[in-house]
Amino acid sequence: MTAAPDPQIAFVDRAVSLPEADALVVADLHLGRAAASSVDAPIGDGAELRERLTSILERTAPATVVVAGDLLHSFGYVPHGVDRDLTALEAAVDDAGASLVVTPGNHDAMLEDVFDGPTTDEYRLADGETVVCHGHERPDADASRYVVGHDHPALSVEGRKRPCFLYGPEVYDGASVLMLPAFTRAAAGATINGMRTRDFQSPLVADADAVHPVVWDDATAEALWFPPLGKCRELL
Repeated sequence: MTAAPDPQIAFVDRAVSLPEADALVVADLHLGRAAASSVDAPIGDGAELRERLTSILERTAPATVVVAGDLLHSFGYVPHGVDRDLTALEAAVDDAGASLVVTPGNHDAMLEDVFDGPTTDEYRLADGETVVCHGHERPDADASRYVVGHDHPALSVEGRKRPCFLYGPEVYDGASVLMLPAFTRAAAGATINGMRTRDFQSPLVADADAVHPVVWDDATAEALWFPPLGKCRELL
C-alpha cells in the first residue's frame, strides 16, 4: 500500500466526496441496464442504488451531488422502471438537502425524456479547480483535477476482482485525473491489472502506468491506495 497522494479526496463505497467543493460525485449508475439487456442483474437494482446513495449522503452531507455520466442505460427507448427508480434517487438527494446535477454520458441518449434537472457536459465544482465529466471525450474546460467515470475499472487482488478508483497525478495535460468505478453493482468492471494506456476507453487516462488504483474496503471502511499501475503489475 502507499500513502494517499491527494488528501482532498474522501472515498466512500463507490463514490467520492470532495469536502472543499461541498460535493459528492458518483458515476455509471446505468439505471435500466437489467431491463434493457440479458445480463444477470437484480430486478431491484434501483432500490439497492438508492439505499446505498442515501447512506453515503448521510455520511457526507454534500450541497451538490454530481453524476459523472451514464445515469441511464438507454438508447432508443427508456427501459421499464427507470422513471420510478430515477424519481426515488432524486427524492433521496432532495431529502438530504442537496442539489443534483448530471453530466451526460454515452449511455444517456434518453436522459431528456426522464430527467428535467440541470445537465451539462462538464461541471465545475465550487472549489473552482475540479471539473466533472463522463470521460468518454476530451473535455473543453481547463482544470487542475478531472473527475470521470466511463471505464468501470476493477483490480484483481489475490484472485478477487474488486471495483476500484484510479487516481493519476498530473497525467492529463498537467491535470490530475480521478476515475470512479461504476456505482451500480450490476456492472462487472474492466480488470485493469494488465491494461495499458491504449486499452482504456477514456482519453483522459493518458499514462496508465502512472495511475494509482484505490480499492474501498468494506470491512474497515477505508480506501486502500496501491502503487501506480506500472508497479502494481510487478506485485499482483
